Parts: sequence; C-alpha cells; structure tokens
Amino acid sequence: MKYDRVYNFSAGPAIMPVEVLEEIASEVLNYRGSGMSVMEMSHRSKVFQNIIDEAEADLRDLMNIPDNYKVLFVQGGATLQFAMVPMNLMKNGVADYIVTGAWSEKAYLEAKKYGKANLLATSKDKNYSYIPDCSDLPVDPNADYVYICENETIHGTTFKKLPNTKGKVLVSDQSSMFLSKPCNVSDYGLIYAGVQKNVGPAGLVIVIIREDLIRKDLDEIVPTYMRYDIHAENGSLYNTPNCWSIYVCGKVFKYLKKIGGLSVMQKINEEKAAILYDFLDNSKMFRGTAEKEYRSLMNVTFATGDKELDAKVIAAAKAAGFDNLKGHRSVGGLRASIYNAMPKEGVEALVAFLEKFEKENLV
Repeated sequence: MKYDRVYNFSAGPAIMPVEVLEEIASEVLNYRGSGMSVMEMSHRSKVFQNIIDEAEADLRDLMNIPDNYKVLFVQGGATLQFAMVPMNLMKNGVADYIVTGAWSEKAYLEAKKYGKANLLATSKDKNYSYIPDCSDLPVDPNADYVYICENETIHGTTFKKLPNTKGKVLVSDQSSMFLSKPCNVSDYGLIYAGVQKNVGPAGLVIVIIREDLIRKDLDEIVPTYMRYDIHAENGSLYNTPNCWSIYVCGKVFKYLKKIGGLSVMQKINEEKAAILYDFLDNSKMFRGTAEKEYRSLMNVTFATGDKELDAKVIAAAKAAGFDNLKGHRSVGGLRASIYNAMPKEGVEALVAFLEKFEKENLV
C-alpha cells in the first residue's frame, strides 16, 4: 500500500518501520481478540504481562543480554537517567564523566548535584567535533563508574572504541544508536536508551543493568520511583508503565529479528551512511561537521558555512518532501538522522536532492 509520507530525518521522535506501523494499525482497536486497544488495557492484565515478557525476551535475544543483567522499562526518557544513574550508582560519591557533546554535558552537570563528578576528558575545545583519546585516562581510583554518551545526536559523533575504564564500571547512554549494531553487553555495567530515536514512541527508557550494581540501601536518600531495585523487583510494573511504548518497542524487536538481527542492521546502516558521507566529502557546497574518524552512522551533521544558505536548503528540502533536516538549535546547520527505519532509498533521494540544489545554487 502507498502512503503519503515524507522522508522524516528527525532526530527524535523519529521514523519507524512502515511494516511495524501497519501491524500496530491493524491491532489498535482490538489487540488479538482482547476487545480493546493496548492503550486501554490494564497493565496488571495477563494480556499485557505477555506483551512485556515477550518484549524483554526478544530484546535479550537480539542483544545476547547475559542472565546477570536486568532489563527495565522506565518512564521519563533518557534525561531522567542523568539523575538516576548518580543517585543509584554513586556509592563512594565519585564518578568520572567523558563529555563529548550536549547530552553527556547535561549528564555531567546533573551528576555534580549528587556527588563528585570528575571531568575525565572532553572535546569541547573543538565544538564536540571529535571523540578524545580514551586509551589512558586518569580514572579516579574512587570512581563508582565512568560515564559516556556513546553517540552524540546533536554533534554527530560516536565512539568507535570504548574507553579504557581501568576496571571501573562503564555506563553508556546509547539512546541514538541503540540496536543499530551488535553490542557486547558485558563490556558495560549499565546501558540506557531513550527509545524515541531508534526504537519506539517517546516516553520510555530501557535500562540494562548488571545485577550487582542494583543497590537496596537507598531508602532514605533516593525517591522510590528513582530506584533501580524497585523497578527490578517489580518487573517494571511498580506503577503504570508506558504500556503503549513497551508494546510498540516489542514490535520493533520482532522486526529486527525478522530481518536478521543486529549484524544485518549494522551492514544496512553502514551502507546508508556511506552514501551521504561520500556525497558530503565530494561536495563543493556542503561539508560534514564531525571529524571523519568519529562520524556517527545515525546522525549526519553538515552545513554550508552560510546560515542563510542553510535555511534556504532546509526550506527547499521540506518542500520537496525531506522533513526535519534543520540542525539542533544549539549548533545550527543541517542534520540528517538516518536511524534503522530510514530506508536506503530515502538517503539516496536526499543525496539526489542535495546534488541538484548544489548544482542550481553554487555560485
């Protein structure tokens, strides 16, 4: 079936697989004979329990999550984790932060409210256009964890190699690259991802946490909902969760398994990104803003160097059916978020549009 849809390059909430949306549409009024929508059913019902159990099982299968890790479905999005991580993990009151963009900077500043947050390394000197060398950093011997944002949505950079934490727990915000490629979960103590970028609707964060990091001695210092142990003990059903988002994420997990898993998804993502980056590297009008070695597969940032021309490109692109190409308000320029669900033909069509625009507007 044909749909009147634009190519949506939004950084989040973002594009979803049409196949998944069609399946959701077919079930929206009556989920599998229940006589009601998932949006209407009780989170305590057997039907929803099956939905959340299946979603967790499929995610564990996709990522090969070890048995000693808990999977939590928590409301609040990734931003709430900026506080939940230090609240729960700062046992010694110390943590090391590697700041490579706006999101890791926000997390670092939030952590300072709850203990000693060390700025271990940063790329702020070059407007976060690269990832600093993390092979031999002065990790604090008392640090409870080392924190990274593995893919910076706004600046379009990503870690190609995880930092050497010198034995300390690694915490990673994977929001904008979650499930875009295989992940060795055992390399991390905690992974979290706001799902609205690459997996599902906004309002949910998935937390994958090693069991030995889940503390129970937080009664007097951490609000009940902000404790990982509460969510773990209650199977993510301590209160009414974001049922709809969990249901949709479960559909996306099945879709990813159907196409062959995360290795296949990585290959597709690499091919898509190469098409756009190759164009930018050969363009006389546009240039990529992230250093080549650290470019994101998910968020491609670029600019003309002229704000008025950038605005002209964005307006012309929208008129041609390419939406949400405007760069984040804090950096300007343009950004094409080409998450898992963006088809290869969408990237090819965008490049064809940019080539035509350049040819017609290059002085």
